Amino acid sequence: MPRTIWSGAISFGLVTVPIHVASATENHSIQFHQYHLEDMGRVRTRKICEVEDREVAQSEIGKGYEYAKDQVVAISDEELRELPLPTAKAIEIQAFVPLESIDPIQIAEGYYLVPDGQVAAKPYKLLRQALDRSSKVAIAKYAWSGRERLGLLRVREDAIVLHAMRWPDEVRDPAAVDPPTVEVSDEEIDGALALMESMSRDTLDGPEFEDTYTDALAKVIEAKREDRELPEAPEPAEGKGEVLDLMAALQESVSKAKMARGEDVDVHDMPKKKTAAKKQPAKKTAAKKTARKRSA
Repeated sequence: MPRTIWSGAISFGLVTVPIHVASATENHSIQFHQYHLEDMGRVRTRKICEVEDREVAQSEIGKGYEYAKDQVVAISDEELRELPLPTAKAIEIQAFVPLESIDPIQIAEGYYLVPDGQVAAKPYKLLRQALDRSSKVAIAKYAWSGRERLGLLRVREDAIVLHAMRWPDEVRDPAAVDPPTVEVSDEEIDGALALMESMSRDTLDGPEFEDTYTDALAKVIEAKREDRELPEAPEPAEGKGEVLDLMAALQESVSKAKMARGEDVDVHDMPKKKTAAKKQPAKKTAAKKTARKRSA
């Protein structure tokens, strides 16, 4: 069982569910420290007091807010825990909404909410099953680490998951990106849809979704430790430059995706790009009708 990060309760109308919060994810990436390369001595960050010009212990360090240049207000962890907020010790559900109404850019890290003992088991299960049957998610407020946050509660198998969320005003307007204006044809959109269909999956199981970077880094570290030659980097894939013919690139991408999945490649799956030549028969028909009128 992961360690408890926070303890409190879920407030659901007049229903209270005592819970513990545990991280729902793990970090398996390789961590580096800083070293002095000349003698491989560990380089550490030391905390120095600017007034006394000396290193201070962690027990001497606390939080403070710079109210003015010459005035700092000290705030203790206990004072933060006792903030006059209903969300200081509870995850207060504010509303229930469809998941698709939430922009994924607002959703951040996830935590498992664990019922605190037998007393909490029934209201916890009640909320979980109600969320599951409603096909909705709960939007809540809670206060951790010196700030009030917005959260999303959803069901994952038998557990309730809390996702931290960004406040709406923390998400930048996409207009700031200002992409250049271009035209895309219906045939190109159909080609992109065909490629998406050929790459569709029901789950994220498979070697494509494994962390190959960490594996490669572990091999490099092991080779250096044993004073062996480093593994060779794979040759870069061809055709990563500028796309000159978008339809041809889509066609080739669909073929490669199907081959990778062991499917038969049908070159006629992609929509053909329309050309002026297809309109030629219509012009000839019109010309014949005009000739008949004149002969009459």
